[in-house]
Amino acid sequence: MCPASVFDNVEGAGPAVSDHQNLLAEQRRALILDEVRRRGGVRVNELTRKLNVSDMTVRRDLDALARQGVIEKVHGGAVPVAEATAHEPGFEAKSTLELSAKQDIAREAARMAVPGSAIALAGGTTAYALAQELVDVPELTVVTNSVQVADVFHAAQRSPAGSGPRPGAATVVLTGGVRTLSDTLVGPVADAAIRSLHFDVLFIGVHGISVEAGLSTPNLAEAETNRRFVHSARRVVVIADHTKWGTVGLSSFASLDQVDSLVTDSGLSDRSREEMTEHLRDLVVAGETPDNGGENGDLADI
Repeated sequence: MCPASVFDNVEGAGPAVSDHQNLLAEQRRALILDEVRRRGGVRVNELTRKLNVSDMTVRRDLDALARQGVIEKVHGGAVPVAEATAHEPGFEAKSTLELSAKQDIAREAARMAVPGSAIALAGGTTAYALAQELVDVPELTVVTNSVQVADVFHAAQRSPAGSGPRPGAATVVLTGGVRTLSDTLVGPVADAAIRSLHFDVLFIGVHGISVEAGLSTPNLAEAETNRRFVHSARRVVVIADHTKWGTVGLSSFASLDQVDSLVTDSGLSDRSREEMTEHLRDLVVAGETPDNGGENGDLADI
């Protein structure tokens, strides 16, 4: 028997169908993607009926999802993309995917950075977005294996008057190592540097996150470097948009019980949200008020 779908309660019309009319485009596309992955394919006429939107709206949504590389359009509908577990897109290719979601996640995660603390930022496009939000947090020590992230902080170090370093600018440590397609530095040099350090909090993006595989990446060397990051951190914060849930890369580097917090975006389907809540200690959805009185995002106990 197939698991319950987010669409199951809208079959046959009724009040629940009209609830979908006011969905934001990203939320609607998240529902469509969830259904494509769950069923292995959907037809346009099914989506128009169940979401109570026009044929043109559904086709635009499918076009957008196809451009992101998460579905493949076929005659009359769409099927999921069977991505190889060892496929690793480059930094530029990934930087255009789920851009608004990454920015929302970055703003939320930046609240978790305590002035004067030592943080680690593992490479990736979501970490790059977070770096841009952290440049004004005073007196940070930032360890990163991302050239792109280091460049963000180095550019922000300069005083506007050109008279030297900006007061309170972050101290940046770049690990060194061998550069990957995703512009991260990995390998024995990076591993040795990270092994000797200790961080108050690690912010880490992922290729995939799932109940079975935990956190994973397509790159074996990157998996080992990420493993070092996780072991050296007092607190692990995963920054990942909703499309990463259920994705599995070639190599796992941490289990879900090693994750202290996951910061994601509001494109998360109800079904995915239930799974995450069941298996993660702390789920933070950007833009939503936490139910625990604001404990999410408060790392003052570091």
